[in-house]
Amino acid sequence: MNLSELKAAQGSVQSDNFRRGRGHGSGNGKTAGKGHKGQKARSGAPRIGFEGGQMPIYRRIPKRGFTNRNSKDIVAIDVSALNRFEDGSVVTIESLLTIKSAVQEKGPDRKKGIIDNELDGVKILGNGELTKKLTVQANAFSASAKEKIEALGGKAEVI
Repeated sequence: MNLSELKAAQGSVQSDNFRRGRGHGSGNGKTAGKGHKGQKARSGAPRIGFEGGQMPIYRRIPKRGFTNRNSKDIVAIDVSALNRFEDGSVVTIESLLTIKSAVQEKGPDRKKGIIDNELDGVKILGNGELTKKLTVQANAFSASAKEKIEALGGKAEVI
């Protein structure tokens, strides 16, 4: 299956290239599919979302806050989560994505890694205790996390 082979299901698309208003024998004569009278039968029918002069819903609903286009989605990982790696191993972002974990806060049926995706970066935080010597490669480290990793003889490498 290629993108060039995709097409709509049989009968789901109707051609819009027939001429309207060409007599009742054509099956689309007289009112040309617009019904009898009314605002929508006439030219200059209102735009989409127009509610007959009533204040439209998109203007009635209160607006709150904004979305900052420059914000970054950074994944935070506690030092205690790194204990599932073997002693002396190199912990990369890829290994954080692939290792299986049963993190109880997220539910026992979770099948992905410690993180689902790296988004804009991964930061290691100093929550919990680390018991293994690891070389950790991440985008950022908190001061306490770096201290705990290096206290056991490991390395905290910023990539």
